[in-house]
Amino acid sequence: METKFDIIVIGSGPGGYASAIRCSQLGYKTAIVEKYKALGGTCTNVGCIPTKALLDSTEHYHQAATKFATHGIITGKLSLDFPQFIKRKTEVVEQNIAGLNFLMKKNKIEVFEGFASFLSDKEISVKATDGTSSTISATYYIIATGSKPATIPGVEIDKKRIITSTEALSLPDKPKSMVIIGGGVIGVEMASIYARIGVEVTIIEYFDSLIPTMDKDLGKELKKIFSKQNIKILLSHKVQSAKNNGKNATVNFLDASNNPQEITADYCLVAVGRKPYTEGLCLENTAIELDSKGRIVTNEKLQTKAENIYAIGDVVAGAMLAHKAEEEGIFVAETINGQKPHINYKLIPGVVYTWPEVASVGYTEEELKEKGIEYRVGKFPFSASARARAALEKDGFSKVLSDPKYGELLGMHIIGPRAADLIAQGVIGMEYEVTDEDMFRISYAHPTYSETLKEAYMIASGQGAINI
Repeated sequence: METKFDIIVIGSGPGGYASAIRCSQLGYKTAIVEKYKALGGTCTNVGCIPTKALLDSTEHYHQAATKFATHGIITGKLSLDFPQFIKRKTEVVEQNIAGLNFLMKKNKIEVFEGFASFLSDKEISVKATDGTSSTISATYYIIATGSKPATIPGVEIDKKRIITSTEALSLPDKPKSMVIIGGGVIGVEMASIYARIGVEVTIIEYFDSLIPTMDKDLGKELKKIFSKQNIKILLSHKVQSAKNNGKNATVNFLDASNNPQEITADYCLVAVGRKPYTEGLCLENTAIELDSKGRIVTNEKLQTKAENIYAIGDVVAGAMLAHKAEEEGIFVAETINGQKPHINYKLIPGVVYTWPEVASVGYTEEELKEKGIEYRVGKFPFSASARARAALEKDGFSKVLSDPKYGELLGMHIIGPRAADLIAQGVIGMEYEVTDEDMFRISYAHPTYSETLKEAYMIASGQGAINI
């Protein structure tokens, strides 16, 4: 195998593989180093892809259990084959890994399996699983090592009864109960997966809202929807400790009035966020610096203190999103190439794949108020959508925030069917500074979910809605 390259990418998650492919497309001799046998990083193996596979499976089950009869579909006695449920998820992951392997070969990217450690700014050592090491070098390096699950004081993850989302994706049997610490994106997605197949789920959230980093209206609506799905939600509660009892786990916490409480469930799933993963990289052998949160310090070009080394994705500041890492990976490849790419971080959408889905881009109402920016609100419920009524998908709303003087879009927040796809319209509108009036004067197919956005634009612009 070759030992000298133009660019070496460390980590093969969405940021890493997108970066490596773009580097190769631009004519650079490129290699990628991955410590696991499978390419794809957290997203492909234990994150985005397997969770969406399980979310889709459980939504089918939930639809059969709660809505099929209304549609006139009689299924008889409904049951869940839990091993097959998990097996399908695994097959989806394997298909994606196979696709990545193909892309590496197609783009002539050398793949090194092993743990990368910097020997200097110019060389790295790659230690394989069999203990052997090799030294390879490059003109440039791109660090894309991602993140790993975080925890809180008093809660030690043992991967048996006190678990993370990684273990929750491959449980041996369907549990009867689960307590989830954290009501952010990971917590609510895992709650959806298990509650919809009949698991008794309790979410304990420190803040006063679910998905607290998103627009508050989204968290309020999601709480209503979850309550209808029999998910117990404890907001403004502070977890103190968690204990593995052998066959179950007990979580001790303070309620909203600071009274001590406890709850016991088959599993305690810790979903309090993730932290940058830089362990073993031997960054001390380079000029690279870390900030107080363990993230690699970079400039506006995502260049570290070592000028030939860049860093992207979860290992640097910003939202921990797969598509953010992809954008950064391509950005760095083109920057090295002498181009002048651009990323507008405010216009990277956030999505929660519960059902209904939740999606957001741009400013939240809370951010606009905090900054003293004037705005108008256009909000339209899916219950008034003909398409949503036909599909029995009436929960949620589309919400648009716009500038009162010029009508420029400032933010879009959706909770409803296919929100993850609808949000792209907001990204386009804000990227090209389109106005709310521009957006409602174009033609929308009828009946569609996107018409809720047309109505929201009309309301925000002061025109008023037309009931659909």
